Amino acid sequence: MAKLKSKKKISRRKFLQGTGAALAVATAAPGVGAQNTATDAIPRTAIRVTVNGTQRRIEVEDRWTLVELLRDHFGLTGTKIGCDRGECGACTVLLDGKPIYSCSNLAVWADGRSVQTVEGLTQNGRLDALQQSFIEHDGPQCGFCTSGQLMSAKGLLIRNPRPTADEIRAGMTGNLCRCSNYNHYVEAVLAAAKGGSR
Repeated sequence: MAKLKSKKKISRRKFLQGTGAALAVATAAPGVGAQNTATDAIPRTAIRVTVNGTQRRIEVEDRWTLVELLRDHFGLTGTKIGCDRGECGACTVLLDGKPIYSCSNLAVWADGRSVQTVEGLTQNGRLDALQQSFIEHDGPQCGFCTSGQLMSAKGLLIRNPRPTADEIRAGMTGNLCRCSNYNHYVEAVLAAAKGGSR
């Protein structure tokens, strides 16, 4: 018992700090004096893509997703990243007029194609009729899913300018709303369709 009492107690915090420092040293040690060839070996491709009506040329890493290109390299942060697995729809954009999950599509796949993001809905400082309808029908709650909802709805109205409520629900199935505000979104799209939003 005397031996146990004389031992120095180590708090959880000190243990974790010591472990973190040891891991940092172990991780850094192999790279000391070596060149970082990992990023040098990543294949890159020059692409041409039209984003919201403006043609852009950029060299992308072949591993970049479309959402990464839009947000991190073009500054179009209206396209959200929710799940990063193609399950929630927050990253929905229109590719050649069709809704897609930009987190599940590589940027190189957009070469020679047209991408529209939520920022592209506004024209000359005026909201699109669909955006205005979302506001009037209290569509956005927390707002996180709203840009994806808008883009799915826009894609639906391009394909079907006069959808029924059931067609709207089916067309927006891939967009999750954490606030469960689905009925407001459906009403907003119905109203926009009656007003001729395109």
